[in-house]
Amino acid sequence: MLCVTALVGVTGCGNDNEYNPPGANARVGQVLIRYAHIAQPPDGPWEKGDDVPLYTWLFNQGQTSDRLLGAETTVAGSVDIVNADGAVRGPVTLPPGKLVELENGRVHLMLRGLRRQIRGGDYVWITLRFERAGEIALQVHSQIPTYVDDDVTGVPGLTSPSPE
Repeated sequence: MLCVTALVGVTGCGNDNEYNPPGANARVGQVLIRYAHIAQPPDGPWEKGDDVPLYTWLFNQGQTSDRLLGAETTVAGSVDIVNADGAVRGPVTLPPGKLVELENGRVHLMLRGLRRQIRGGDYVWITLRFERAGEIALQVHSQIPTYVDDDVTGVPGLTSPSPE
């Protein structure tokens, strides 16, 4: 029982006011969506044509399995469900009562062929499609990069201002 209690605290599946992780958080049917976000750009903005990872946690509160079938967005040519190595794979099974983490180094979503630049801090609309729970549109945040250049700003943790 301790394991279930720890899982509820981590996923925010109990009282949603106890823990609200950063990123887009939502519920569709019996599926909780937590921490949906676009990975931070590696060394500048994501550029037109780039393939961009999208990560999220999914928790099925239902009594039967569901599946993440796919996703859509207007900011990319397509969205694929991919393995850790980037190879396209099929739907993701969401067993009842289990946390499924779509993260770096695991199965995750990949926005293929960006149609425009996305900078850290930008928001984009993504529609997730589930077999039983249906569809939900989320405004997903592109993480703000954590890389800094202390020599340029003189203040730890601040990036240099963009030239005007």
